[in-house]
Parts: sequence; structure tokens; C-alpha cells
Amino acid sequence: MGKYFGTDGFRGEANVNLTVEHAYKVGRYLGWYFGKNKDHASIVIGKDTRRSSYMFEYALVAGLTASGANVSLMHVTTTPSVAYITRTDDFDCGIMISASHNPYYDNGIKIIDSRGHKMSSEVENLIEQYIDGEIDEIPLAKKEKIGCATDYSVGRNRYIGYLMSVPTRAFKNVKVGLDCANGASSNIAKAVFDALGAKTYVINNEPDGLNINESCGSTHIEGLQNLVKEKNLDIGFAYDGDADRCLAVDEHGNLIDGDLILYICGKYLKDHGELQCDTIVTTIMSNLGLYKACDKVGIKYEKTKVGDKYVNENMVTNGYVLGGEQSGHIIFSKHATTGDGILTSLKIMEAVIESKSTISTLASPVVIYPQILKNVKVKSKADTVNDETVKNKISEVEKLLGDNGRVLVRESGTEPVIRVMVEASSDELCLKYVNEIIDVIGKQGHLL
Repeated sequence: MGKYFGTDGFRGEANVNLTVEHAYKVGRYLGWYFGKNKDHASIVIGKDTRRSSYMFEYALVAGLTASGANVSLMHVTTTPSVAYITRTDDFDCGIMISASHNPYYDNGIKIIDSRGHKMSSEVENLIEQYIDGEIDEIPLAKKEKIGCATDYSVGRNRYIGYLMSVPTRAFKNVKVGLDCANGASSNIAKAVFDALGAKTYVINNEPDGLNINESCGSTHIEGLQNLVKEKNLDIGFAYDGDADRCLAVDEHGNLIDGDLILYICGKYLKDHGELQCDTIVTTIMSNLGLYKACDKVGIKYEKTKVGDKYVNENMVTNGYVLGGEQSGHIIFSKHATTGDGILTSLKIMEAVIESKSTISTLASPVVIYPQILKNVKVKSKADTVNDETVKNKISEVEKLLGDNGRVLVRESGTEPVIRVMVEASSDELCLKYVNEIIDVIGKQGHLL
């Protein structure tokens, strides 16, 4: 990861560590970079519902047009819709202004390449060098070379139409709850489900610029759980601020997380001969229960580093069609190049309706193992994970757990933190072994 760009773009508190000056310079560089060999670069921008998203949109447009780029504005829309339109309408790149599931005062700039994937680290590194003055100043466009910005809400509408075309069956009379997190899905999700025939009940779809993700959406699932139980609904879906995540709730109000979604959709695709190499892509944080359930039905799995960026890279390299994270970033590569919350909910609906079953029944083969994760601040991440005494303790716990648990000790990518995670048959065992490993880390003098 770079100085500004992490695994999910340039993110920070608005006008604190992500400022309008940063946004302007990102626009200046991208407009020049993609316009070097043509009269005008062509770039599309979307944003979520945060108050600061409008400020950053104007700053980006100023930088882009000053460098000669023509900009198409999709306005409030989802991250996956920007990725879809970027690749289908032949834009040089796309930009999404969003901090995803973060609170309203944070924001971010996600850059998408012409194929609809996250921008390469090479281009992001060049942008960082320009921001820090390590690259010579780039020329301003003049006269007819100055770019212009135009409305492109038609792109969002085309994306909505595309979503409606994905399901193979109508949702007639199915009672569905949606939690839109007061975010980008607020003006899209209900329209899609209504058009497909569902009886749709929606909460948190009245954004005011300050309430995005506030006690709602995929990071606060309890609101949707209450809605499903109170209204006696068949199923519920919760999205995050930019709708690239989806978590579900079954008819009893129980959480269906990303691991369970991967199992349900993976088995559905495998049963229909559509799961490439009978393989799904997960991260190292996926639950042991998912892997055991997959083993029983002949589904293989890959494991990547944490981050949907790494899941997508593995899928692209190997041609896999399904991958994702516990958090609800689920990628269906036949239909999208990024996690897409609304698309994920449509694919779950397809599996439920065609099986003539309930989502709780489809998820029931997965027995989730208790999992406890603790973060500890350390003086040196490398010294900690390479300490022989620490490694011996991890090996000891792994042997004690055998096939009924696992240990994961990894470095944070952005903080002086080691993450210690244990899965076992009970919360008590998880906590016992996590604390034992942390005690050894402390006795070796690594803790801050």
C-alpha cells in the first residue's frame, strides 16, 4: 500500500487527511495521464450521499477539466454502477467518491480502470508522487483543450436496467426487507426489487448527508433483523454506504454473513454446472465452518489476503466466477468486476426461489465456528511475527486445536498492530488461546 492509497482507494476524514486539494490534484493528474495521447480523456464520476461527496466531486471536476478531460457525472450512485458504466461505455477510467461503510465525516476516492477493476498500484503511485511534488508540474489545458462536465444520470439508469435483467425468475409475492444505510443504494435497490415483483419493505433510505451508515446498513444489522421479524418477511438484505457489500437476514432474523452467502451461491452455481473448477475464492479470515461445509459437497476454495482487491485479482488470474469476504464483498465475475451488494442480493434470491426453499435451509449445512480476534499494538510487526518463541506458541495452539480450530496471526497493513485470531469449538477456548498467544508476545517484550 502507498502513502495515500490503500486497498480501497484514498480514504480519510474529509478536509483533515483527505482534502479538496488532494482531490484537485488527483483530478489534475488523471486528466493529464489519460489524455496524453488524445484530445480529451473521458472519465465518469459517481458519489455516495455524504455531505462532503459534493465538495470532492467539484474539486475532482475542476482538476480533471483543467487537465483537459471530459467528465460525465452519474451523481449519487453505487460503486459497482460506476465500475459497470466505466467498462461498458468505454471510459478511460471511473472515479467513485465514497468511504464505503465508514461514518459520514470520512470520505474516499476510488479509482477504477477502463476494464472496471480497481486502478493499478503503479498509477496510484504516480498520483501520490504528483501530490507530494515529486513529479514536475503538468500543463494546464487552454482554449478548446479545456474539458467539460456533463450530466450522465443515464448511466445509473442503464445500470438499474442491467440489474433487472440478471435474475432468471421473478420475485412475485416474496416479502423482502432492504436496509439501504442511507447511502447510495437508497435510490436504486427498491426500484429493482419492486420491478421484479417483490413486496418490498425499506428502511434507512432517506439520506441527509450526515446519516449514512449511522446505526444502519451492513455494519448495524440489528435494524434489518428487527424489520424482518416485525413484518414477518421472507428475507432481508443490508447494504453499506456505497452498496458494494451485502449481508442477508433469514426469515427468523438470523444473520447470513459473507461466508454463508459464498456457500449458498457456490453450491447453487456448482449444482448448475456454472462454478468454474468447482472453486470459490475466500480470504484467510473466512470461517473454518465454511471450508468444512464446502469439503462435504465437493467445492474447492482458494484463500487470499484480506481485501476484496486480492480476491478479485485471484479470480481474474484463474478465471473463477465467485469469491468474497465475510463482510459481504461478494464478486460474481460473470456479471461484475467488483463487489456489488444489490447484485449479490439478486443472486441469493435466485438460489432461494429456484430451490423452493428458505435461505435458512440453504445456509444450514454451514456450522460457524466461534471466532475471536484481538488487536495488539507492538513495537515492530516484523520482529513479533518472526520471534521463534511466538511462533512456537502458535504451533502449540494449532496442534491442540487439530482439525477443530485454527490460528491466524497477521500484521495490520496500516497500523503498528498484530491481529491475533483463533477459531475453536467454543468462545471459551477461543479466548483462552488468543490470550495465551498475546501473553507470550508481551513476555517477549513486543507490546507497546
